[in-house]
Amino acid sequence: MKYRTLGKTGIEVSEISLGTWQVGGVWGSPFNDDNAERILETAFEQGINFIDTADVYSDGLSEAAVGRFAKKHPGNVFVATKCGRRIQPHIDAGYTPAALRSFVEDSLRNMALERLDLVQLHCPPTGVYYRSEIFEEFDKLKNEGKIANLGVSVEKVEEALKAIEYPNVATVQIIFNMFRQRPASLFFREARARNVGVIVRVPLASGLLTGKFSAASSFGAEDHRNFNREGAAFDKGETFSGIPYDIGLRAVDRLKESLPHNEPLPALALRWILDHPEVSCVIPGASRPDQIVTNCRASGLSPLSASEHQIVKRIYEVDIKPIVHHQW
Repeated sequence: MKYRTLGKTGIEVSEISLGTWQVGGVWGSPFNDDNAERILETAFEQGINFIDTADVYSDGLSEAAVGRFAKKHPGNVFVATKCGRRIQPHIDAGYTPAALRSFVEDSLRNMALERLDLVQLHCPPTGVYYRSEIFEEFDKLKNEGKIANLGVSVEKVEEALKAIEYPNVATVQIIFNMFRQRPASLFFREARARNVGVIVRVPLASGLLTGKFSAASSFGAEDHRNFNREGAAFDKGETFSGIPYDIGLRAVDRLKESLPHNEPLPALALRWILDHPEVSCVIPGASRPDQIVTNCRASGLSPLSASEHQIVKRIYEVDIKPIVHHQW
């Protein structure tokens, strides 16, 4: 495992880290503490030292599992959580300094930690990024010793660019993958200039870039890949990166035909992301321990060649860009 500096936090994090949206099992299934513990311990064994969770993942059970794990490995695991999605309806007006403070304090209790290494606003409405009082509250929380750093998780490049205008924003979590390439232009340049850490989520496009799905694949009723393809529950860009499923399958077939066959597509897809030096870490999820091992292979791979990068770019520009590039 290789490590990179997470922007102005100064923390050295594993370039393959772990997102825990589905750490207790597949999306839509009941949370399984034993499975979560196996996944987290496998991650630690593989050299992963940065874990991303959120207060809404499995109604707080994910946070609690990550907190127990962090306490078992004091000083060796950095924990990030997110807040804001408990606001219902999820609108700009619901975001107040008092509400966000209460969420941070709830997370501290739920995880049984004295301080959170990183707290991120959890994909708030765009208007929130234009309200300085929201960001000022996290300076107060930092001065009180409750958090070490503030970050944001965003849907749109516009939101990322606005967020990093605030000096206390240390990290941005954003969707970036072979099927979502827009962040690599202006946003990455600005993040590098401001020493902002870039955390990449949805790196495998909700599993599309594993290359294991087909037109016959099915997803459970409570799996967002079933019910959120058109954004019925939250931003549709979170599901298959906003790409219509059939178009995504065809693009994956083209990638599998054109890229080297000596490595599995998921490892190549993660390696492609790591080939962008602005990226601090990638946080693929896992519902089984063996998926952790597969994901971590990417850290040891050589960078893709210029011709391989050109293949990915060409497939994106022909099959994907007209659908997603302008939306996020």
